[in-house]
Amino acid sequence: MKVIVLGSGVIGVTCAYQLAVAGHDVTVLDRQPAAALETSYGNAGEVSPGYSAPWAGPGVPLKAIKWLLMQHRPLVIRPHLDLAFIRWGLAMLRNCTAERYEVNKGRMVRLAEYSRDCLVELRAQTGIRYDERMQGTLQLFRTQAQLDGTAADIAVLQRYGVRYELLDMDGCIRHEPALARTREKFVGGLLLPGDETGDCFKFTQNLAALAAQRGVQFRYGTQIKRLLLSGKQIDGVVTDAGTLKADAYLVALGSHSPLLLKPLGVRIPVYPVKGYSITVPITDASGAPESTVMDETHKVAVTRLGDRIRVGGTAELAGYTLKLHDARRQTLEHVVTDLFPHGGDVSRAEFWCGLRPMTPDGTPVLGATRIPKLFLATGHGTLGWTMAAGTGRVMADVIGGGTPQIDMAGLTVDRYPNAYA
Repeated sequence: MKVIVLGSGVIGVTCAYQLAVAGHDVTVLDRQPAAALETSYGNAGEVSPGYSAPWAGPGVPLKAIKWLLMQHRPLVIRPHLDLAFIRWGLAMLRNCTAERYEVNKGRMVRLAEYSRDCLVELRAQTGIRYDERMQGTLQLFRTQAQLDGTAADIAVLQRYGVRYELLDMDGCIRHEPALARTREKFVGGLLLPGDETGDCFKFTQNLAALAAQRGVQFRYGTQIKRLLLSGKQIDGVVTDAGTLKADAYLVALGSHSPLLLKPLGVRIPVYPVKGYSITVPITDASGAPESTVMDETHKVAVTRLGDRIRVGGTAELAGYTLKLHDARRQTLEHVVTDLFPHGGDVSRAEFWCGLRPMTPDGTPVLGATRIPKLFLATGHGTLGWTMAAGTGRVMADVIGGGTPQIDMAGLTVDRYPNAYA
């Protein structure tokens, strides 16, 4: 089967690779000159099945008000007239219940755990390297109230057999020795030892090279204009290099997916949520994190990537703008210097932002649509890197007519009653 994959971020490339492994003729289209140059370029570096959870949850609306008033706030809303944002925001509020949170988290953990297993298998099969580490994620609590509020998340982790350890201050320091220098900053943490870390950009670039060796064609610098609808099925993709045809079309364009799908009458509630990162050269390895430390107060992850520290976070709702705001850099610098003051030189940090494709329920949109030949792999939010390997396997199974190894209930576009015009 001939398959065209739209997008060469980590989701598009993992799908392309797995489709090639399954024997399909695959072409990847992207406007950038190489793979992983947009949202996959500078993310926080976490492969965190245990930390997979929707942003929408009980108490979040009140927390959001508090976050907006913080100096180093994890949430920023820039006023702009956008009906898509209003619809997305209202849908997110409807998901801020205990019942919906448990359902959505369960769906996300199901895919994320499967994806972690797929990544382990992929690494064993290919020997791919990407500054990977397998030392878990430490969710760090600065207050006793945060530590006491872990019961709901722990219940879901137990239900899905996800390993965890609840740590006191000394336990956190045993796991992350550099925190001994700033022990007065926190009271405890939740360790997720099954989580991993790694450079998503390096992974995607290296996997693209492996996919090319299997015959995948990457047509970079190609502007995707629209999908052609002939009768009731997709009949081609119009680009600035002409119209290309295939037996299947997979949309993996992240936050830009809804813009391509809307003219077809497919409406998915995926909205861009800007995230920021700084990448800091390590100057004192003993003062740097060993793996990932997630600062629960500021919602910022501090991750060791080889000889660099990646600091990522912030949820900025501002549409599709990629403008870098210095206040967000100051927040990231504050967190890394507050917890790891001797680890790296923030004056030499690379400052970056990307648009995370968020759904209001946190769960990505995978699988077939009601339009023949049209498939979706988008809406992964902050967890594209975590869910990529599993998404690739799922989509190769679905497009090839097979049965995925995980239950697809709640992962497809059909969970949205108004998805089709």
